Amino acid sequence: MPRVFSGIQPTGEPHLGNLLGAVRYWVEDQRLGDCFYCVVDLHALTIPGEAADLRKATTTMATLLLAAGLDPDACTLFVQSHVPAHTQLSWLLECTVSFGELRRMTQFKDKSSKGGEEAARAGLFTYPVLMAADILLYDTDRVPVGDDQRQHLELTRDLASRFNTRYGQTFVVPEASIPPAGRGARIMDLQEPLKKMSKSSESPQGTIGLFDDPATVERKVKRAVTDTDSGPDAVRYDPLTKPGVANLLELLAIAEGTGIEEVAGRYTQYGPLKADLAAAVVSLLEPIQASYRAWASDPSAVAEVLAAGAKHADGIARATLARAYDAVGLVAPA
Repeated sequence: MPRVFSGIQPTGEPHLGNLLGAVRYWVEDQRLGDCFYCVVDLHALTIPGEAADLRKATTTMATLLLAAGLDPDACTLFVQSHVPAHTQLSWLLECTVSFGELRRMTQFKDKSSKGGEEAARAGLFTYPVLMAADILLYDTDRVPVGDDQRQHLELTRDLASRFNTRYGQTFVVPEASIPPAGRGARIMDLQEPLKKMSKSSESPQGTIGLFDDPATVERKVKRAVTDTDSGPDAVRYDPLTKPGVANLLELLAIAEGTGIEEVAGRYTQYGPLKADLAAAVVSLLEPIQASYRAWASDPSAVAEVLAAGAKHADGIARATLARAYDAVGLVAPA
């Protein structure tokens, strides 16, 4: 079975984009491969925050992944910081990557633009290297990632190949698994449909949280940006000229498991489209929210899942790290 790895940060409120763009694919993949899914709490440290908030968010995210359908008997779920090899391998890869390569990472440019590079944390700059370590530790064949992470995955592939060339065959060079356009690769903000739905969005009304109640979901969808077209072909899938409408159609098609053109063909007005989308999202979220409440009522069960996952992941990660240490010439401990 192919080895699969993916991770998610425990920062901000989990939202519909996380579910449709990533987690639902994890649930589908877990019985088709040897899957490792990680709550990447170390990556969250690149953003200022309170210790208590990070602890709570990490537990919440792990619980939510279980509620969304991850089965501990079918996949390995763990917390990144519980496996020390992640940071240990990251240093070896930092000694492999070039400064220029990291300077070209667009996410660093975007995220450091507000406060400026002088104020940005060094971890934000080296974040892609830790991400590469996350992936390479598990001899990963395939990495489900969003379109915005494509550049980081390419860097991971470059580092694996370079390391192998310099020191001998050590790492598996992973392949990206990116959802096709129109099937959740990028779920856009309801208020700013040219921007990706984000946990750190400046327009909370444009982001549907996974804990939103039905009334909140309905209100946000009802207020979603469309355009002023009113003709019989107003409702059509055209991401370039009608990004708001295209986003709503894509969301409804994914929620229903139908084709976008089929969905578009049912509507001539925005009101009915929004009403049906709100109902579909509520139906999608309600069983996840109910399952979350059940898991959250037994925090020891969640802790046991994470402990078992970390133990399994640690054994594999240690073997890969030992191989990499030996390749570069580090002396093994007695």
